Amino acid sequence: MIATLLFALFIITMLLGVPIGAALGLAGAAAIALANAETPWFGLLAAPQNFYAGLGKYPLLAIPMFVLVGSIFDRSGVAARLVNFATAIVGRGPGMLPLIAIGVAMFMGGISGSGPATAAAVGGVMIVAMSRAGYPGAYSASVVGAAAATDILIPPSVAFIVYSVLVPGASVPALFSAGVVPGVMVGLALIVPAVWMARRHGMGVHEADLPRPPFWPSLREAAWGLAAPVVILGGMRAGFFTPTEAAVVAVFYGLFVGMVVHRTIKVHDLLAILRESGELSAVILLVVALAGIFAFSLSTLGVIDPITQAIVQSGLGEHGVLILIVLLLVVLGMFLDGISIFLIFVPLMAPLMQHYQWNPVWFGVLLTLMVAMGQFTPPLAVNLMVSCRIAGVSMEHTVRWVMPLVLSMGLVVLAVIVWPPLALWLPTWLGY
Repeated sequence: MIATLLFALFIITMLLGVPIGAALGLAGAAAIALANAETPWFGLLAAPQNFYAGLGKYPLLAIPMFVLVGSIFDRSGVAARLVNFATAIVGRGPGMLPLIAIGVAMFMGGISGSGPATAAAVGGVMIVAMSRAGYPGAYSASVVGAAAATDILIPPSVAFIVYSVLVPGASVPALFSAGVVPGVMVGLALIVPAVWMARRHGMGVHEADLPRPPFWPSLREAAWGLAAPVVILGGMRAGFFTPTEAAVVAVFYGLFVGMVVHRTIKVHDLLAILRESGELSAVILLVVALAGIFAFSLSTLGVIDPITQAIVQSGLGEHGVLILIVLLLVVLGMFLDGISIFLIFVPLMAPLMQHYQWNPVWFGVLLTLMVAMGQFTPPLAVNLMVSCRIAGVSMEHTVRWVMPLVLSMGLVVLAVIVWPPLALWLPTWLGY
């Protein structure tokens, strides 16, 4: 009865427009109070305790730092210089600008780890250039939104940090390394339909007329941006700093590049950067904290075990359950953001993972792949919202261009399911 009320209250408050964090906290607190009906106020003491427990985890310190890194590099001019360098390499021609947009977004994923931040940074440069070359705004927004989805797969990744907190058996370094190969595969998979659609529909007719940047000056300008992932990921691999410390190093590196090298960030810009990243970090961490109350109510009410047993005994089998999870995440990804999906459903899926003895690192990569797909799948696609706003188009106009990209990424999801070593061989080789 109380368990049903828990989910019913959560869904009703969501439908009424209550922010997801508040809906999680309200539903969890109400369930705790009803479970302790004789002494409800005493029972509610568990709410603030679990609110704090949800935040009191060392890896979560990296989240505000990586969000700040995204804001800094958004204003540092690194994306524009990387675009010029990529253009100098591949040249001009139909379909080349979409290829460059995806490649630069993948590279930016090795710096910030935030899809919307990368969509803003790359979209601000690429959508204008693609429009000038003759690409429709809806197509450009679709490509940039899909390309930015690779960022939560290619380390550093905020999604992997949250997952590591929820699943103790999956360390942050192991998840970071496990996301590299699937992330690159997703980028390559997106390039194929993006270039094919551009050439099939005769887009980019003016692209060949645009000047090709000289190689060596472009390389010199892009060198500081190219070195950023080496500093961040190389330092972690060499043991110089932990993932959390790497986030702080990335902040100071980004400030140095933006304020000293490129001089695109002034002292008076710092307040806006800090305010923007602080607001976004507060939203993320508030949802994490309130989800701690919801998770506590799930475990206290004994909801997880009956659900697990019902799924296990349903006769679907291991592969049937896995397909069910994938389909569920595809639907959820259309309406919820990735961190919320992790916080709500990972506690429910963890017993299934243990029952079927799925590798927690591989399972984390699979869940993150599905979340990444949801970031550019309408109707609620956070990356697509950002790119559509930059392109000045409505999301409805992007559907015809987005669906081939979604299907192409679905092939990568299928490959990771069928061949788990695609995600696991690199962390195994690195000794994680």
